[in-house]
Amino acid sequence: MAFEMLPTPAKGKDGKTLYYPRPLGGKKISMKELDAYCARNYGLRPFELTRAFEAFMMATGYLIAEGHRIETPIGSFAPRLRVEREITDPDDVENRDVHFDGVEYNSGKLWHEAVGKWLQGFHHKPGTNVQEIMADRERLEAKLHDCINKHDGYVTVRLFKGCTGLTYYSAKKLLDQWTEGERPKLLKTKRGQEYIYTEI
Repeated sequence: MAFEMLPTPAKGKDGKTLYYPRPLGGKKISMKELDAYCARNYGLRPFELTRAFEAFMMATGYLIAEGHRIETPIGSFAPRLRVEREITDPDDVENRDVHFDGVEYNSGKLWHEAVGKWLQGFHHKPGTNVQEIMADRERLEAKLHDCINKHDGYVTVRLFKGCTGLTYYSAKKLLDQWTEGERPKLLKTKRGQEYIYTEI
């Protein structure tokens, strides 16, 4: 697995910035893509994984809403609750004080084993300094215009990533930033399974 080192806000014992590793070059895999991958490689019928996953979500959604903890080969799922106000006496709580706060997920040992059997070690790709590229906004805006002109008036995260050398995550973050604020530079529109960005 290729990885890059990114800075954290924390400092080490020597007073220098601490860095952490993050996978490099990974992309978001949609459920549709995962389904197609499993159909190609594991003998499943098209959309079989999607249907099984929908049934899983319906069943676990109901059981978690009933307060159950679900144990599966990929980990456990349980309801997480919160209270709206400070409770110092457990007898003082009222039903309306308690709210659903999401699903707690703890990955299981099988997940670790499933990923571990495919890993062939790690290799650092130090080439691109993402922070240095991100700091030069003028250059990035020029690259954006070039990229949009080259691709018939629009750009996607993958196209922008290729034009700039940024990671997928950084390219997406920057494009999304340009769609925000009182005077956005870009308009984000969904097209099929991805988003396209056009100049305003």
